[in-house]
Amino acid sequence: MKEQPVVRMKEQPVVRLTGITKSFLGVPVLRGVDLELRAGEVHALMGENGAGKSTLLKVLAGVHRPDGGAIELDGTEVTFSAPLDAQRAGIAIIHQEFNLLPHRSVAENVYLGREPVRRGQVDRKKMTADTAALLAWLGEEGISPDAAVGGLPVAQQQVVEILKALSTNARVIAMDEPTAALADHEVELLYDLIRRLRERGIAILYVSHRMREVYDLSRRITVLKDGAFVATAPAGDLTPDQLVRHMVGRPLDDLYPDRAVPADLGEVRLELRQAANGRVRGLHFAIRAGEIVGLAGLQGSGRSAVARAIWGVEPLTRGTVLLDGHPQRIRSPRAAVRHRIAFVTEDRKSEGLALRQSVRDNTLMVRRAALSGRTSRVHEDIGELLRSVTVVARGEHQEVRLLSGGNQQKVVLAKWLAIGPRVLIVDEPTRGIDVGAKQAVHALLRDLARAGVAILMISSELPELIGMSDRILVMHEGVLAGELPAGAGEEAVMGLATGHGTGEAA
Repeated sequence: MKEQPVVRMKEQPVVRLTGITKSFLGVPVLRGVDLELRAGEVHALMGENGAGKSTLLKVLAGVHRPDGGAIELDGTEVTFSAPLDAQRAGIAIIHQEFNLLPHRSVAENVYLGREPVRRGQVDRKKMTADTAALLAWLGEEGISPDAAVGGLPVAQQQVVEILKALSTNARVIAMDEPTAALADHEVELLYDLIRRLRERGIAILYVSHRMREVYDLSRRITVLKDGAFVATAPAGDLTPDQLVRHMVGRPLDDLYPDRAVPADLGEVRLELRQAANGRVRGLHFAIRAGEIVGLAGLQGSGRSAVARAIWGVEPLTRGTVLLDGHPQRIRSPRAAVRHRIAFVTEDRKSEGLALRQSVRDNTLMVRRAALSGRTSRVHEDIGELLRSVTVVARGEHQEVRLLSGGNQQKVVLAKWLAIGPRVLIVDEPTRGIDVGAKQAVHALLRDLARAGVAILMISSELPELIGMSDRILVMHEGVLAGELPAGAGEEAVMGLATGHGTGEAA
């Protein structure tokens, strides 16, 4: 498709929010927030969980009516009484969790509830043609309008959500954590899609906790803290450290606690010798008590497969696993738990938590199931355990689904602390949580290491992996490509991850 000319960003905003306030049950959630979105601009909205970002999105989308302030569209004040009003004004929200019907086609999802009608029946020919035209306009001709959405990769499902917005003639698209469900290689596809939207004059509000994305994509950044407007500035005028200070009042350096020094480390706690299964092979490495070892690699490199192999989800078929120097056969997660090996998976909602159960029940879940008959002490110490991981909740009996992402992750960690782990594997431990919660998780992991826990940490965020790790192992195509020392640069990590770098033999 021929590239469309770049639309120059107009100084007149498409949408301007001024002095927006909103309270629930007398509790202020938004306090005088200002925001303006311009055609052809990616504008990032940042802040900790609880800063008011989601409420502001709902005000913009017409879900909530503000208690005070004004919304202007092309310089004229408007009132949105319902989401349909905002949609008619050209405003669309794409949520982190997609709202799609998997067994219906792309075209049916795009025009769901707004199907074209001819002679009293749905005009499927027109619906398919209009969807194809939108795909062509967006440069996504590789997707068939007739394809079932459930069979598409996640990145293409996200395209369908964007098509739904464009089919309503959206001029403003707000994206809430758009890369949360994407694999590494799919993030670049989203980047390219956002650039095409921007070049076609769409104003994009981009909500994310990931700084690299914010700096890669956005022209301006607005920061909220505790429901209040803090600042709007060009992205080039804010250093990452300044941005963090705006959000949490602390410098970026405080996000990563001091690393361990070799003298502080204990004996080898976990060791793999020439271990392999159908997804990884030749694994040979050791982790000492008190050490945080990072595990890097591109999506599909086998980094998560290593964790699942150690924990017995996909058991090793060859090689040896040693705990404190003694060979062990770990053929199931139950066996891993009995050896006090804990595993924080990358998907806390589907694999780590029972969302409709209480904080207390989630915290005791593993202990009750795998270590039955030895729960009395944990019952007594449950409050202290939750305080140790700084869970913020109304009480132990609050449903976990009602907590913020950061507090949900802390409950997952508390669940594993209840078994007194000797080895802790954490896969994407700070995915989808804000900067303040990340700092708390980082501090907790370092405290556990100081207490003698051996930690294997997997993360897609290289600054986090480099900032937290005492050593870094790098996977490439199912094998360990090498080992790097603490503080290694991102280029060195990516060189090994892509098969083009060099490092010490792992």
